[in-house]
Amino acid sequence: MGAGGRIMVTPSSKKSETEALKRGPCEKPPFTVKDLKKAIPQHCFQRSIPRSFSYLLTDITLVSCFYYVATNYFSLLPQPLSTYLAWPLYWVCQGCVLTGIWVIGHECGHHAFSDYQWVDDTVGFIFHSFLLVPYFSWKYSHRRHHSNNGSLERDEVFVPPKKAAVKWYVKYLNNPLGRILVLTVQFILGWPLYLAFNVSGRPYDGFASHFFPHAPIFKDRERLQIYISDAGILAVCYGLYCYAASQGLTAMICVYGVPLLIVNFFLVLVTFLQHTHPSLPHYDSTEWEWIRGALVTVDRDYGILNKVFHNITDTHVAHHLFATIPHYNAMEATEAIKPILGDYYHFDGTPWYVAMYREAKECLYVEPDTERGKEGVYYYNNKL
Repeated sequence: MGAGGRIMVTPSSKKSETEALKRGPCEKPPFTVKDLKKAIPQHCFQRSIPRSFSYLLTDITLVSCFYYVATNYFSLLPQPLSTYLAWPLYWVCQGCVLTGIWVIGHECGHHAFSDYQWVDDTVGFIFHSFLLVPYFSWKYSHRRHHSNNGSLERDEVFVPPKKAAVKWYVKYLNNPLGRILVLTVQFILGWPLYLAFNVSGRPYDGFASHFFPHAPIFKDRERLQIYISDAGILAVCYGLYCYAASQGLTAMICVYGVPLLIVNFFLVLVTFLQHTHPSLPHYDSTEWEWIRGALVTVDRDYGILNKVFHNITDTHVAHHLFATIPHYNAMEATEAIKPILGDYYHFDGTPWYVAMYREAKECLYVEPDTERGKEGVYYYNNKL
């Protein structure tokens, strides 16, 4: 295991799988945030406008090339080849690269794109709006997620229920077909439902929607920017309407709609797997503190998609500790803190398509860790 914590070296190995699923430590760590920051080379915290824009422009170029090829050459192919090969390949590739652009917008929300907040907010607003994400609304709720990660009362997203709060119908879905159904609905509708109705988010008094400026999610000083976020979404929707009126609804769905579904799929998948794992503890108000909560996340391996997604997948532990580190320095920062984190560093190399089903099966609710006398510490269970 070494200094790297729980690492699944061979996903097919039962021994290493048992190690990866073993409950992680929940006690106050023997290190501080200052200790971790000191271990990271100082240049990892430096944000470079040229370098940040180089990744964004690369993604924009790829998206433009995919669009150009699809709209100019797919119609020249024989229909079976176009329908069953070219368009599906376009959807997957375009969706993956657009997810990378979403990640860059995510960096802007954390002020990790440049040293200038106005630059970050301008870039984030433009490109998140293009992906129908209300940038400022998401930025503020996501910031609170980082401030309260791992808290059963105050975290913002993928807050696991306690056993007593499990819905009555869950037992009827706790089977292979039911899990596939739940995952399908979650991956297709999860992101828009979260933005519109706060589904899977923490409970609020009142209508909690990222599109509603007076939602209890936001503070009074933030409400003007929620209107701006909504205006950005409306502008993009109008642009899509004009495109559909000019090129046809089918064309709009093919070049934009389906890739956007791919983006939404990966956003929910990545977030779900970052914060859902049998080894991760959660805390109530009697045990929660920021550093323990920040460590309630797990790095995953998505293969080549790690790079396409700008390493948001395999450097998420470091990201929750130091959110302003740009993605191009996150791998170096992760390697620097792993020896200090030890067993507090969580990594699982299980292929994502295997892990998503396993986590849906194993992580139905949380219950107190009574075996170790930790009433305020909760771990996942699935026995209904």
